[in-house]
Amino acid sequence: MRVVVVGATGNIGTSLVQGLVADPAVTSVLGLARRLPDWRPDGVEWATADIASDDIVRHLRGADAVVHLAWLFQPTHDPVLTWRVNALGGIRVFRAAAEAGVRALVYASSVGAYSPGPKDREVDESWPTDGWPTAGYTREKAYLERVLDGLESEHPQLRVVRMRPGFVFKREAATEQRRLFAGPLLPNAIARSRFIPVVPDLPGLRFQALHSFDAADAFRRAVVRDVRGAFNIAADPVVDAHELARLLDARVVRLPTPAVRAALAAAWQLRLVPASPHLFDAVLRVPIMSVARARTELDWQPRHTSLAAIGEFLAGLRDGAGMDTPPLAPATSGPLRAHEVATGVGTRP
Repeated sequence: MRVVVVGATGNIGTSLVQGLVADPAVTSVLGLARRLPDWRPDGVEWATADIASDDIVRHLRGADAVVHLAWLFQPTHDPVLTWRVNALGGIRVFRAAAEAGVRALVYASSVGAYSPGPKDREVDESWPTDGWPTAGYTREKAYLERVLDGLESEHPQLRVVRMRPGFVFKREAATEQRRLFAGPLLPNAIARSRFIPVVPDLPGLRFQALHSFDAADAFRRAVVRDVRGAFNIAADPVVDAHELARLLDARVVRLPTPAVRAALAAAWQLRLVPASPHLFDAVLRVPIMSVARARTELDWQPRHTSLAAIGEFLAGLRDGAGMDTPPLAPATSGPLRAHEVATGVGTRP
């Protein structure tokens, strides 16, 4: 089986290509990325392509399966650009897979694609996927879910799988995630427990997480197994303020959500942080997912708890960890994070 991974140099992509080359059912792996990495694991070929503008079909011909992971999280201040890359670029990848005669398309959707849902019980994959309309990330994820509905109808021979993970962490992705969501002003040392004495307890602050290698294992199983449809993937326990406080040896302090959101909105408007307040709104509304289908049909079992994944991320943040790929490399930030500052903190990519 030949597998093409679109967006192979990021958080899940780097974990997935390692899992694919170790699978005896996979005979070759092509990693597709906008910029080639210095990281070159054995058994992986590499090619460059921009999903928003380049010819994708030629890279997919002869492939048995395509995994689409590529995503532009920033700049949140330029939603037209992220729409062009994520929504329109995603459509180009989907159409290229159909035109190239690929038999299976595995797409990285997200818990963010779901409409607001309950925090006190689990929902399965039938929960509506309309996202949260004001957040670019969730709006684009939801839109591509509708595109896939049409693709499945037009190309019934194409096996389409939608993976909907919770928040995905690993040590090597810590610098990237700090850069994307917290920005250059957050010192690495803040991840030490003594610098986080309190954890805010906000209504709705209850979410699911998992380790990147566990997410990649679920994606790999979706590639090699004859399955279709959507799969929720997340690890236990569900994370809330009390779980985070135990992890950080901190106290829980109840805070009013409007005040926290107002502070984040001001920081975002002043270009002090790249994460928008609209994404904050979405996080407080995502439902808690049931992962029963992934456990049953993919025979998937996460090896790491959600707290272990977050703990590994925090350790990586303290150490400035990364990998030799453009999205994950600490050098991408520039000396003294100068490149992050120069790009406007959420204004330009």
